[in-house]
Amino acid sequence: MKIIVGLSGGVDSSVAALLLKQQGYNVEAMYMQNWHDITGTLHGECEWEEEKAVAEMVARKIGIPFHFVDLSQDYRKQVVDYMFSEYAAGRTPNPDVLCNSKIKFASFLDKVSQLGGDYVATGHYCKKETIDAGGRQICRILAGDDPNKDQSYFLCQLTQQQLSRALFPIGHLTKPQVREIARQASLPSAEKKDSQGICFVGKVDLPVFLQQVIKPKDGNVVEIFAEDFERIKSRQAPDDYSPVKYAPQDGKIIGKHIGVQYYTIGQRHGLNIGGHQGSIFIIATDPVSNTIYVGEGKDHPGLYRKGLRINAGEVHWIRDDLKMDIGEERAYLVRIRYRQPLQKAVLNMHKDGMYILFDQPQRGITPGQFAVWYDPSGEMLGSGPIKE
Repeated sequence: MKIIVGLSGGVDSSVAALLLKQQGYNVEAMYMQNWHDITGTLHGECEWEEEKAVAEMVARKIGIPFHFVDLSQDYRKQVVDYMFSEYAAGRTPNPDVLCNSKIKFASFLDKVSQLGGDYVATGHYCKKETIDAGGRQICRILAGDDPNKDQSYFLCQLTQQQLSRALFPIGHLTKPQVREIARQASLPSAEKKDSQGICFVGKVDLPVFLQQVIKPKDGNVVEIFAEDFERIKSRQAPDDYSPVKYAPQDGKIIGKHIGVQYYTIGQRHGLNIGGHQGSIFIIATDPVSNTIYVGEGKDHPGLYRKGLRINAGEVHWIRDDLKMDIGEERAYLVRIRYRQPLQKAVLNMHKDGMYILFDQPQRGITPGQFAVWYDPSGEMLGSGPIKE
């Protein structure tokens, strides 16, 4: 059995490769380059070359063959173009989720097959189990043992077919344990800092990055005062948990912005608006009128909602044997962003999509991000991009 490790140059994938080698598997490494353009990025032009060099040194240290593949065309089409289209529509996408489902466990997996690889291994902090369900082999994704590093969220769009060929060798370890293993083995990546920003692009100046495709357009920033929120919300039915619909006349114009596509719900930096005792947070955006609505204070009621909706065609079940039927209702644990503590919620399946109603109002529910549901054992069951 041959295992190809997606070796990024970071400590996590390095230790994943080391452990598999120590366990006696036939292991090879492959570094994937997914991005060339440095427009808007906040790092040096040759960062990917440095990461590739570290990955190659790690492979040499472990004693495994090293391969290189350029997947930048697939990455632009499957991930970056999706990002631009989502931001243009006024939503906030999660490119890391798409990078895993469309690149690491799709395009990259194809290259693994061409090398004769049976499995692809990564440095994700999560665990996989295989069970027998009615004579069928079912793969389960479980949260990693390190509560501070569980990365199951980023794998929420994977399929059973993809999981059947995936391995996560460090899911039972904590980050400090991984660092110590790397130090003991004198791996070149042992002290390398974790990557940040967009998957394979890095940290970016988002407005500059997006302006490659989305042109700036001045609009108004309208403040919604907390004391007016309930009156505005009362225009909707009491059981309507969709976002509150604001109008410019509901508040006061307090500034200008360069385009709603460059901002996201819950954001408090980048508006450059003073004159308030507390911080100003974005509570809503309207792409049609190019208006941003803000409220003062982290507890502004406009930041909180009880529910969200996922379009019917975008509800994805990792455990396809557990799909909900229309009219069915189940209680699960849900998170709406990476590292958010799991929240109690009830999922209702309707013809037009899935409605998720939380026991407690959630702060900063953001269209475009992924809502992910787990059962009490920690198994991740499904996900979908938040429509509203």
